[in-house]
Amino acid sequence: MDALKHAVHTYAARHANRDGLVLTPVPGLRMMCVESPLGDMHSIYRPLVCLVLQGAKLMTVGREQQVFSAGQSVIVSADMPVVGRIVQASRREPYLAVAVELEMTPLREVAAQLSSVRAQRPSETRTLFGEDTNAAILDCAVRLMRLLDRPDATSLLRPGIMHELHYWLLSGQHGAALRSLADPDSHASRLAAAIAILRTEYRERIPVERLAAAAAMSLTAFHKHFKHMTSLTPGQYQKRLRLVEARRLMLDEGFSATSAGFEVGYESISQFTHEYRRTFKAPPKRDALRTRSMSHGIREEMRGGERASAA
Repeated sequence: MDALKHAVHTYAARHANRDGLVLTPVPGLRMMCVESPLGDMHSIYRPLVCLVLQGAKLMTVGREQQVFSAGQSVIVSADMPVVGRIVQASRREPYLAVAVELEMTPLREVAAQLSSVRAQRPSETRTLFGEDTNAAILDCAVRLMRLLDRPDATSLLRPGIMHELHYWLLSGQHGAALRSLADPDSHASRLAAAIAILRTEYRERIPVERLAAAAAMSLTAFHKHFKHMTSLTPGQYQKRLRLVEARRLMLDEGFSATSAGFEVGYESISQFTHEYRRTFKAPPKRDALRTRSMSHGIREEMRGGERASAA
């Protein structure tokens, strides 16, 4: 665990964005290092497993809310809007985590080779799970991190590591939920087809009939199961995708609020501002200025810490 914490902290110090998030060259592998909480962080997670190495984070996914701390793993079993808030972090002991996105191909291949289990009924379906970190899963994360120093080996070694990671997850205590995701006939799997359309075409007007057809459901069943899994209607889900992307454009690429709103598909800037304020608790321009200011101060503290360490 200590070696992985050091590797994450070292890599994140060089590559983290304003939120402490690092997207790495290894597909699906990302990490986070946060020395001072920045408030709520809104995002749309793909199915993943996240290993909390240090500190603690409050996560709200749909109707579920839970605090995850060092030594625990978080499993998100569907494409979900997530609100995260770091609740334990400091310059001396920052919040550290490493996450790996799950992949349908190895998930289904491994699930097919394991003995079948009773499928979860919709009323039992959950999307957020926590457990003590399995040593075998931790080892998979360590080996994926090593590929950052050996990019030439990624295409050769990563597929085997990912198959092993999916095996340990599917054979663990929350394997039933993940098998439901892997089952092409399950509600989770069928809804994933509709969510893929929303993710790809979030800027466009998408008839709900098209989404229901992609999920092979009637309109009534589609609305019911979509709301049950995500806690949002399809329209609300699309709005969340647009708003999260608009915020990223303003903070990471310097878009103005007006340009960001139009870029993500809004036809009315007043509507964009209203929905942005409702989600992020501040109008777009004020939120962007405040977040940039906070991020700049934290980065300066981190640089100061690195200089002191070097000295």
